Amino acid sequence: MRVLVVLLLSVSSALAQDARPIRILARHAVQFEKNLPAPARKLALTLAYLENSGWTPDTILSAIRESARILGQCGIALEQADVVRIEAPSRYRDFQTATAREFVRALPLDKPAIYFVAGTRQRPAFDAEAIGRGNSRTRPELADTVWVTHDTRDLGIALAHELAHVLMDSGEHSDEPGNLMREDTAPGSTRLSDGQCAKLRGTGSANGLLKPP
Repeated sequence: MRVLVVLLLSVSSALAQDARPIRILARHAVQFEKNLPAPARKLALTLAYLENSGWTPDTILSAIRESARILGQCGIALEQADVVRIEAPSRYRDFQTATAREFVRALPLDKPAIYFVAGTRQRPAFDAEAIGRGNSRTRPELADTVWVTHDTRDLGIALAHELAHVLMDSGEHSDEPGNLMREDTAPGSTRLSDGQCAKLRGTGSANGLLKPP
Protein backbone atom coordinates (compact mmCIF):
# COMPACT_ATOMS: atom_id res chain seq x y z
CA MET A 1 0.00 0.00 0.00
CA ARG A 2 2.82 2.40 0.90
CA VAL A 3 4.50 1.74 -2.47
CA LEU A 4 1.21 2.35 -4.28
CA VAL A 5 0.74 5.67 -2.49
CA VAL A 6 4.27 6.78 -3.41
CA LEU A 7 3.69 5.82 -7.04
CA LEU A 8 0.39 7.68 -7.14
CA LEU A 9 1.99 10.77 -5.64
CA SER A 10 4.81 10.61 -8.21
CA VAL A 11 2.34 10.31 -11.07
CA SER A 12 0.26 13.17 -9.68
CA SER A 13 3.38 15.33 -9.38
CA ALA A 14 4.42 14.55 -12.96
CA LEU A 15 0.95 15.33 -14.27
CA ALA A 16 0.90 18.60 -12.35
CA GLN A 17 4.23 19.60 -13.85
CA ASP A 18 3.05 18.77 -17.37
CA ALA A 19 -0.06 20.88 -16.79
CA ARG A 20 1.97 24.02 -16.11
CA PRO A 21 1.61 26.81 -18.66
CA ILE A 22 4.54 27.95 -20.77
CA ARG A 23 5.62 31.23 -19.23
CA ILE A 24 8.57 33.58 -18.90
CA LEU A 25 10.19 33.47 -15.46
CA ALA A 26 12.85 36.12 -16.05
CA ARG A 27 14.04 38.32 -18.87
CA HIS A 28 16.88 40.79 -19.21
CA ALA A 29 18.67 42.54 -22.05
CA VAL A 30 22.45 42.41 -22.35
CA GLN A 31 24.23 45.12 -24.30
CA PHE A 32 27.49 44.29 -26.04
CA GLU A 33 30.46 46.54 -26.69
CA LYS A 34 30.53 48.07 -30.15
CA ASN A 35 34.08 47.00 -30.90
CA LEU A 36 33.88 46.76 -34.68
CA PRO A 37 34.70 49.59 -37.04
CA ALA A 38 31.74 51.07 -38.89
CA PRO A 39 29.92 50.19 -41.01
CA ALA A 40 29.00 46.87 -39.38
CA ARG A 41 25.66 45.12 -39.75
CA LYS A 42 23.96 44.90 -36.36
CA LEU A 43 22.62 41.66 -34.89
CA ALA A 44 20.16 41.34 -32.00
CA LEU A 45 19.44 37.87 -30.62
CA THR A 46 16.94 36.22 -28.33
CA LEU A 47 18.62 33.61 -26.11
CA ALA A 48 15.93 31.42 -24.56
CA TYR A 49 16.64 28.62 -22.11
CA LEU A 50 14.25 26.24 -20.40
CA GLU A 51 14.17 25.84 -16.65
CA ASN A 52 15.76 22.55 -15.49
CA SER A 53 17.44 21.96 -18.85
CA GLY A 54 20.97 22.34 -17.45
CA TRP A 55 21.71 25.80 -18.86
CA THR A 56 22.80 28.96 -17.04
CA PRO A 57 22.97 32.55 -18.32
CA ASP A 58 26.73 32.66 -17.68
CA THR A 59 27.38 29.63 -19.88
CA ILE A 60 25.14 30.96 -22.62
CA LEU A 61 26.59 34.49 -22.62
CA SER A 62 30.18 33.28 -22.53
CA ALA A 63 29.52 31.14 -25.61
CA ILE A 64 27.63 33.86 -27.48
CA ARG A 65 30.50 36.30 -26.94
CA GLU A 66 32.82 33.82 -28.64
CA SER A 67 30.31 33.46 -31.47
CA ALA A 68 30.14 37.24 -31.85
CA ARG A 69 33.93 37.45 -32.20
CA ILE A 70 33.83 34.84 -34.95
CA LEU A 71 31.02 36.55 -36.88
CA GLY A 72 32.79 39.87 -36.40
CA GLN A 73 35.24 38.92 -39.16
CA CYS A 74 32.33 39.41 -41.59
CA GLY A 75 31.48 42.89 -40.33
CA ILE A 76 28.61 41.73 -38.13
CA ALA A 77 28.31 43.26 -34.67
CA LEU A 78 26.24 41.66 -31.92
CA GLU A 79 24.45 44.65 -30.46
CA GLN A 80 22.09 43.13 -27.92
CA ALA A 81 20.89 39.80 -26.57
CA ASP A 82 17.59 39.28 -24.81
CA VAL A 83 18.12 36.46 -22.28
CA VAL A 84 14.85 34.69 -21.46
CA ARG A 85 14.33 32.01 -18.81
CA ILE A 86 11.23 29.92 -19.49
CA GLU A 87 9.17 27.49 -17.48
CA ALA A 88 7.43 24.80 -19.49
CA PRO A 89 6.19 21.22 -19.14
CA SER A 90 8.97 18.63 -19.28
CA ARG A 91 8.04 17.41 -22.78
CA TYR A 92 9.42 20.66 -24.22
CA ARG A 93 12.90 20.26 -22.75
CA ASP A 94 14.09 18.09 -25.63
CA PHE A 95 13.96 19.33 -29.20
CA GLN A 96 11.47 17.65 -31.49
CA THR A 97 9.74 19.35 -34.39
CA ALA A 98 6.13 18.84 -33.27
CA THR A 99 6.63 20.00 -29.68
CA ALA A 100 8.95 22.83 -30.76
CA ARG A 101 6.22 24.15 -33.05
CA GLU A 102 3.72 24.03 -30.17
CA PHE A 103 6.22 25.78 -27.91
CA VAL A 104 6.97 28.63 -30.32
CA ARG A 105 3.28 29.17 -31.09
CA ALA A 106 2.51 29.35 -27.37
CA LEU A 107 5.33 31.78 -26.62
CA PRO A 108 6.46 33.79 -29.66
CA LEU A 109 9.83 35.51 -29.22
CA ASP A 110 11.75 37.93 -31.41
CA LYS A 111 13.99 36.31 -34.01
CA PRO A 112 16.63 35.26 -34.73
CA ALA A 113 16.26 33.18 -31.59
CA ILE A 114 18.45 30.50 -30.06
CA TYR A 115 16.72 27.94 -27.83
CA PHE A 116 18.88 26.08 -25.30
CA VAL A 117 17.30 22.71 -24.51
CA ALA A 118 18.33 19.57 -22.66
CA GLY A 119 18.49 17.08 -25.55
CA THR A 120 16.84 16.01 -28.79
CA ARG A 121 14.27 13.46 -29.86
CA GLN A 122 14.85 14.10 -33.55
CA ARG A 123 16.11 11.30 -35.78
CA PRO A 124 18.76 11.58 -37.01
CA ALA A 125 19.88 13.30 -33.82
CA PHE A 126 22.09 16.41 -33.98
CA ASP A 127 23.63 18.31 -31.07
CA ALA A 128 22.37 21.55 -32.60
CA GLU A 129 19.99 22.35 -35.44
CA ALA A 130 19.56 25.55 -37.46
CA ILE A 131 16.24 26.27 -39.15
CA GLY A 132 16.25 28.99 -41.79
CA ARG A 133 13.64 30.05 -44.32
CA GLY A 134 14.61 27.38 -46.85
CA ASN A 135 14.24 24.36 -44.54
CA SER A 136 11.15 25.52 -42.64
CA ARG A 137 8.41 25.21 -45.26
CA THR A 138 6.73 22.38 -43.33
CA ARG A 139 7.44 24.03 -39.97
CA PRO A 140 7.13 27.79 -40.59
CA GLU A 141 6.95 28.67 -36.88
CA LEU A 142 10.57 27.55 -36.48
CA ALA A 143 12.09 29.73 -39.21
CA ASP A 144 15.10 31.79 -38.10
CA THR A 145 15.75 29.70 -34.98
CA VAL A 146 18.58 27.56 -33.63
CA TRP A 147 18.06 24.69 -31.17
CA VAL A 148 21.06 23.74 -29.04
CA THR A 149 21.29 20.70 -26.78
CA HIS A 150 23.35 20.41 -23.62
CA ASP A 151 25.70 17.94 -25.33
CA THR A 152 26.87 20.47 -27.94
CA ARG A 153 30.67 20.55 -28.21
CA ASP A 154 32.74 23.69 -28.85
CA LEU A 155 29.67 25.69 -27.88
CA GLY A 156 30.73 29.16 -29.03
CA ILE A 157 31.95 27.86 -32.39
CA ALA A 158 28.86 25.67 -32.81
CA LEU A 159 26.58 28.65 -32.15
CA ALA A 160 28.44 30.76 -34.72
CA HIS A 161 28.18 27.87 -37.22
CA GLU A 162 24.41 27.48 -36.71
CA LEU A 163 23.78 31.23 -36.76
CA ALA A 164 25.69 31.43 -40.04
CA HIS A 165 23.35 28.79 -41.49
CA VAL A 166 20.35 30.89 -40.43
CA LEU A 167 21.77 34.22 -41.64
CA MET A 168 22.82 32.75 -44.99
CA ASP A 169 19.57 30.75 -45.18
CA SER A 170 21.64 27.83 -46.39
CA GLY A 171 22.52 24.36 -45.17
CA GLU A 172 25.69 24.31 -47.24
CA HIS A 173 28.93 23.11 -45.66
CA SER A 174 32.56 23.67 -46.65
CA ASP A 175 35.46 21.25 -47.10
CA GLU A 176 38.00 24.04 -46.69
CA PRO A 177 40.41 23.42 -43.79
CA GLY A 178 39.82 25.79 -40.89
CA ASN A 179 36.47 27.00 -42.23
CA LEU A 180 33.65 27.60 -39.74
CA MET A 181 31.17 25.87 -42.02
CA ARG A 182 32.86 22.48 -42.06
CA GLU A 183 30.31 19.80 -41.28
CA ASP A 184 31.93 19.00 -37.92
CA THR A 185 32.80 21.96 -35.72
CA ALA A 186 36.28 22.05 -34.17
CA PRO A 187 38.34 24.54 -32.14
CA GLY A 188 40.55 25.40 -35.12
CA SER A 189 37.71 25.92 -37.58
CA THR A 190 36.53 29.51 -37.27
CA ARG A 191 37.38 31.22 -40.57
CA LEU A 192 34.80 32.47 -43.07
CA SER A 193 35.63 33.24 -46.69
CA ASP A 194 34.88 36.56 -48.38
CA GLY A 195 32.06 34.89 -50.30
CA GLN A 196 30.53 33.45 -47.15
CA CYS A 197 30.74 36.84 -45.42
CA ALA A 198 29.06 38.54 -48.35
CA LYS A 199 26.22 36.00 -48.23
CA LEU A 200 25.89 36.37 -44.45
CA ARG A 201 25.52 40.13 -44.73
CA GLY A 202 23.41 40.16 -47.88
CA THR A 203 20.90 37.41 -47.08
CA GLY A 204 20.76 38.28 -43.38
CA SER A 205 19.94 41.90 -44.25
CA ALA A 206 17.42 40.96 -46.96
CA ASN A 207 15.58 38.70 -44.50
CA GLY A 208 15.48 41.42 -41.84
CA LEU A 209 17.77 39.56 -39.43
CA LEU A 210 20.55 42.15 -39.60
CA LYS A 211 20.11 45.90 -39.21
CA PRO A 212 22.04 48.41 -41.31
CA PRO A 213 24.94 50.34 -39.76
